[in-house]
Amino acid sequence: MGLFNRSKKESTQPVEAKPAVSLPPAKKKAAEPKKSAIKSEDSSPKQKTTPVIKGKTQVADRILIKPLVTEKAAEFSAVGKYIFVVNPKMNKIEVKKAVRQIYGVNPVRVNMTNVRGRQVRYGRVAGKTKSWKKAIVTLKAGDKIEIYEGV
Repeated sequence: MGLFNRSKKESTQPVEAKPAVSLPPAKKKAAEPKKSAIKSEDSSPKQKTTPVIKGKTQVADRILIKPLVTEKAAEFSAVGKYIFVVNPKMNKIEVKKAVRQIYGVNPVRVNMTNVRGRQVRYGRVAGKTKSWKKAIVTLKAGDKIEIYEGV
């Protein structure tokens, strides 16, 4: 039984003495060229690039379910506000990212509201319609989303 074998075997290899405190190796500083106070004339000005849309999302099609097509929504679109039915679990930031990704415009403001389902009756059967969430997206002047083209 090897587990309970308590006989001590002495090793034939000598044990090296380790220092009590080990010091880190000395770091060598590379000679850096000193920057002069005068700017060199060969440096070119930075070129402006097209702005990158920050905050894209991979599930934009699951966030915005559909645009809401009503008379009131059509009046809002003339002012630059668009109404969408959104996933009830989403927040304003995620809706803003989804509008950026799908329509390519940058929303100024997103207002959200929960719409409760209504009590309905079908003959003797009483029921309730589904609750949903609505988002009103405000765009800056000049931006436009073409929603009502085919309606």
